[in-house]
Amino acid sequence: MMHWVWTILVGFAAGFLAKLITPGKKEPSGFILTSLLGIAGSIAASFLGQTLGLYPAGSGAGFIASVLGAALLLLVYNFVSRKS
Repeated sequence: MMHWVWTILVGFAAGFLAKLITPGKKEPSGFILTSLLGIAGSIAASFLGQTLGLYPAGSGAGFIASVLGAALLLLVYNFVSRKS
């Protein structure tokens, strides 16, 4: 259970860091949406990295992968929301 709590907390930080490093209009501008994209990126990166055996749970590489996953989701969100 604590692993998921830690993943969510890392997701908050990853979402805000991803928002800082992604180019563009810095969308989404809301706290909740940025947090949700960060959490989703963190969960996806943690699951994928651990499944592939790239890093164990709780390693520093997991945080980096979480930021990259959140940045990727933020870019996809920007692309999709720009089209509509």
